[in-house]
Amino acid sequence: MSESRLPGQYSIAWIMLLALLTALGPLSIDMYLPALPQMASDFGTTTRMVANTLPAYFLGLAIGQLVYGPISDRIGRKAPLYVGLTLYVVASALCVLAQNEWSLILARLVQALGGCVGVVIARAAIRDRLDVQGSAQAFSSMMIVMGIAPIAAPALGAMVLEFFHWQAIFWLLALIGCVCLLCIHFFFDETLAPEKRLKLSPYQVVTLYAAIFKDTSFRFPMLAGCLTGGVLFSYISSASSVLMDQYGLGQQQFAYAFGFNALGIMIVSSINKKLVSKLGTMTRLKIGGFIQLTGAALVLLSGLISDAPIAMVMAGLFLAVSGLGMTGPNAMALAMSRQGARAGTASAIMGSMQFGCGLLGGVILNFLVWNALLNMGIMMMLFSGAGVIAIFAVARQLKLQKA
Repeated sequence: MSESRLPGQYSIAWIMLLALLTALGPLSIDMYLPALPQMASDFGTTTRMVANTLPAYFLGLAIGQLVYGPISDRIGRKAPLYVGLTLYVVASALCVLAQNEWSLILARLVQALGGCVGVVIARAAIRDRLDVQGSAQAFSSMMIVMGIAPIAAPALGAMVLEFFHWQAIFWLLALIGCVCLLCIHFFFDETLAPEKRLKLSPYQVVTLYAAIFKDTSFRFPMLAGCLTGGVLFSYISSASSVLMDQYGLGQQQFAYAFGFNALGIMIVSSINKKLVSKLGTMTRLKIGGFIQLTGAALVLLSGLISDAPIAMVMAGLFLAVSGLGMTGPNAMALAMSRQGARAGTASAIMGSMQFGCGLLGGVILNFLVWNALLNMGIMMMLFSGAGVIAIFAVARQLKLQKA
């Protein structure tokens, strides 16, 4: 799949492969969500306690990406995929053997350290091949394909639970990891030529991280993407408690509700892709930010109302989550536009910061004392509000560059 293409072009098969790698994250995060109450019962604890396996996974994603980014800039994009995916498969098996919530938390941390390789390499490979507009389209295409994962994952998890215990979900994830390994071996060609690789020492890596972070053309779009992405992580961390515990949805009903919101990301990503030739990247980013802010405000209002109708809650969640289909691709394209050979390291910083927001949101949720819906609304409002502020900082910075 190593084709010689124009800066704005890419093959659907290539994007599908990158989307498969990136989809490991949503699959690993979302597939076991319907099983959280069952797991809590097995471990003799609460759903909220078992849900802490989500921030643990986010922590692994944040740390792992900081490692794979510079390594991929140094040795190429393909070799790290072998290491990371193998670790992912082994850790998925360890999740099956977990005897309590703490051993599961540790296994999930290791699972994330392996699985995060996919998203780092996918972003870097797109930047290796495409220009800014091409990247924005490619990220949108990838998000559309990748959107199938969070739609299908809870439904697939609920289906597995109809016939097997929750451990079978992690065996299935191990199998998916093996499929990814085979696809990488046979279909993924190196995208970073040897002459473009960065031969960096650990000290130089730290220096490079600092240099990238100081680059305002990267920092402001990165913050905009990470903060608006925090809305999604707040939703994921609270979804089971809100929809299953507070509103009494069953496993299959939860899967449908979760898939409905994930479908919104695909729809908005598709709209974003069609608007590439009509609206500028910055305009599309602002639209996405306001969609998310509106949804977050509606969720917060629902949390403040006693016995808010579930239709009102779902409408707010749909807007807050689906808006990511417009903020995510455009923030990513802007952040990566000037990174060149250091795209892997820049991708790692952005991914790490994104999941750092997820970790932060998950930890803060443990300390909020109100009902699960209000807690989620507060976190969504904080992230979307800060994200919109960051988006306007990006707009201001771009104006200064043009002046």
